[in-house]
Amino acid sequence: MFTGIIETTGIVKRVTTDKSNLKIFIEAPFIREIKIDQSISHNGICLTVDGIEDAAYSITAIEETLLKTYLRHIKEGDLINLERSMLMNGRLDGHLVYGHVDQTAICIDIAEQNGSTVFTFNYDATKGNITIEKGSVCVNGVSLTVVNSRNGAFSVAIIPYTLENTNFKYLQKGSVVNLEFDVIGKYVARYLQQMIKK
Repeated sequence: MFTGIIETTGIVKRVTTDKSNLKIFIEAPFIREIKIDQSISHNGICLTVDGIEDAAYSITAIEETLLKTYLRHIKEGDLINLERSMLMNGRLDGHLVYGHVDQTAICIDIAEQNGSTVFTFNYDATKGNITIEKGSVCVNGVSLTVVNSRNGAFSVAIIPYTLENTNFKYLQKGSVVNLEFDVIGKYVARYLQQMIKK
């Protein structure tokens, strides 16, 4: 379980293949504090540490993860948003994030707006996911508030601190991001789908 408040960023040092899986080696500031079997959110994807080297740790992304997330595009040198799992005695500053990416989206616009930066994303609405105005959404592991919600698209406004301390500063039009929609919204949408079928 995560909060969507990014702790730090890491750098992809190496990517190798193992059958249909990708093994990714990441250099991170908290390398000396982590252990094998620990869950860490990587751009919003919950993945387990399966190895530790001197300056990097490794994770393995299986085929299912690669199909649903942007990780199939990952390369050496990429900057990744990182968050270790939530402490039960800590403050929940973002919203409840599971690290289970629902789908990807494409950045279609970036605009400066009175001290913040507004990012707009398009996603495939046929998968049944929705956003609502002022609701929560997790983009690349960052807990954000939705503005300008519409079918298959939404915007978020990023404050300067978040822009500087996450990989949002490297997003461009056409960049692919991971989305995790609010779990309450997902349950409501599923319930309504089931009611319509009846």
